[in-house]
Amino acid sequence: MSIRWAIKDLQNFCGSLVNPQFVPMGVKVALVVGSILFLINHGNAFIQGQMSRDRWISALLTYCVPYMVSIHGQSINHRRK
Repeated sequence: MSIRWAIKDLQNFCGSLVNPQFVPMGVKVALVVGSILFLINHGNAFIQGQMSRDRWISALLTYCVPYMVSIHGQSINHRRK
């Protein structure tokens, strides 16, 4: 794998993150999957009022990762068609 190919692939992925064709499904996936993961990983701390700054950052990432995975899958599928 050449570095040029990797950079081009990363640029395509970053562009896909804000592609209006992919965003609605990405947001839906992030809300559903992210909320489930949030409850699993942070639910107890949230209910007990023990959410620290670090936990909130982790919680944000809990929503970002499913969004990015959804966008990546949609992008790959779109390129294959």
